[in-house]
Amino acid sequence: MLSIIDVMDRSIIDYHLGLSCTAKDAVRILKTSLMKRQLYNQPVKPVIRSDNGPQFISHLFGDSCVELGVEHERIPVRTPNKNAHIESYHAILEAECLSRYEFQTFEEVYEVLENFVQKYNRVRIHSSLKYRPPVECYCQLQEGTLALKPIKL
Repeated sequence: MLSIIDVMDRSIIDYHLGLSCTAKDAVRILKTSLMKRQLYNQPVKPVIRSDNGPQFISHLFGDSCVELGVEHERIPVRTPNKNAHIESYHAILEAECLSRYEFQTFEEVYEVLENFVQKYNRVRIHSSLKYRPPVECYCQLQEGTLALKPIKL
């Protein structure tokens, strides 16, 4: 599973679930994430932080980041704490969702995962977001009715 999280509002913007995860998959969800946040054609783009998985060190992903105008940071090897937001989300996903099921089909996995992501984004509150779910936080940040402390990465 490959997930893209907005560390400011903790929203899971997009994800890939499959038997493998290639550079093509990573590029596809990066592009859809930019479109979902209406940043695809904007001059200022977010910084993408990833581990050093083969999909992220590939020429295709690197070239795509340059083409899209996205800065790509890779964390040092064996330092998952440098990518704590997504690591935390994946731990929550495992504990609150995936470990509770014995899946029979891939269709089941996709359905359960989609429901979990929707609940995570729309219902699950976060103390770091002043006890709001990510979607509510994102909307309030966009409206300027909520201010959060800057995130130090």
